[in-house]
Amino acid sequence: MNPSEDSRLDALKHWLASLADEHGLDLDSLRPASSDASFRRYFRLEGRKGSVIAMDAPPQHEDCLPFLLVGEKLRQAGVTVPQVYARDIEQGFLLLSDLGRQTYYQAITQGLPDATLQTLYRQAIATLVRLQHADATGLPAYDEARLLAELQLFPQWYVERHCQAQLSDTEHAMLQRVFAALAQDAAAQPVVLVHRDFHSPNLMVAEQPEGEPGVIDYQDALIGPITYDLASLVTDARTTWEEAQQLDWAIRYWQAARAAGLPVPADFADFHRSYEWMSLQRNLRILGVFARLSHRDGKNHYLEHIPRVQGYVRQVAGRYGVFAPLLRLLDRLENRPVSYGYTF
Repeated sequence: MNPSEDSRLDALKHWLASLADEHGLDLDSLRPASSDASFRRYFRLEGRKGSVIAMDAPPQHEDCLPFLLVGEKLRQAGVTVPQVYARDIEQGFLLLSDLGRQTYYQAITQGLPDATLQTLYRQAIATLVRLQHADATGLPAYDEARLLAELQLFPQWYVERHCQAQLSDTEHAMLQRVFAALAQDAAAQPVVLVHRDFHSPNLMVAEQPEGEPGVIDYQDALIGPITYDLASLVTDARTTWEEAQQLDWAIRYWQAARAAGLPVPADFADFHRSYEWMSLQRNLRILGVFARLSHRDGKNHYLEHIPRVQGYVRQVAGRYGVFAPLLRLLDRLENRPVSYGYTF
């Protein structure tokens, strides 16, 4: 731990000490709970009514206000999110309720009977439908310009930095055409509140078997394409789902969304194409994000997930002829026999 992290932890302990009597906090029980790809860190400690979570979000890097704003929107929509017990926005500290000790990702990696897995994901789908009914007023737009801009992480960090490859002028022009097609298609979809990382690490297993999951890490929510969060769930960057399973959950979501009055297409085939193209946009971006987390930030464990994300990219790119040139580039980057032309 470097000195700046030590000073943050000391400040957090001092803040928690000021809350100890009110919340019955056992300061000696403070221990790391988790961290994420940002500068945020989470600690767990015991309180009067059980364990609680302390969030450390350095204000020079993170803003707690979106977390509070989006959390309230989701709570009003009936989504299970952490309750805020105390806050110090200036220092970047929050004291939150503990939604549980096991994420979906942890539960999956430890092994689950298929019946339990299916129950968890049907509950997650119900939560997603609820989340998409939340009021998105005031949230930034996940519009075509933003969708297009974040795709530039793929050539910058994945192609050039991670794969140590240079794009030809033809390849660069092809990528920009693919990016434009994906961004335009996504931007044409109906919009709802988008979590942006609605996947297994951010879903907490409910303590009651019949309960819906708790949702965390929602501070970056935007108003954007209705298929985005489903794409996050069924093409999870940390958990491999075969196409048959993806399709089953996608159909269940589509049926639930239609029944709830969400603006999804009446024809599932149209919906299926939309969410697959959305997943391609997301997973191309993720390849760039994971490469950047490794090469810039030293978080090399993200590279473990790249083969899975490559597989999701190929799954969609191989189904639609318009993406054949992208497959040719991927073949070159991954040292596979090149078998696709550049016709666009």
